[in-house]
Amino acid sequence: MMTTKLDLTGLKCPLPALKTRKALNAVNQGDRLEVHCTDPLAIIDIPNLVSETGDRIESTERDGNRIIFLIERRVDEPGSLAR
Repeated sequence: MMTTKLDLTGLKCPLPALKTRKALNAVNQGDRLEVHCTDPLAIIDIPNLVSETGDRIESTERDGNRIIFLIERRVDEPGSLAR
């Protein structure tokens, strides 16, 4: 399982969610994406995005004004309609 880091500090809504979606599409199934952002709305936007994509947030941490999400890309079942 590989983890890719995505630093979105300083970006404002809607960019963190849009860039996270793009990065998730590039990550292999079962791998993780570690997203660092400072936009306070990301605490709402990123979980909503992950809910839409079917992926899973493994953890959410706060470090000062930084929010760190660890997201696992879903593994599609054979024969399912993958995104």
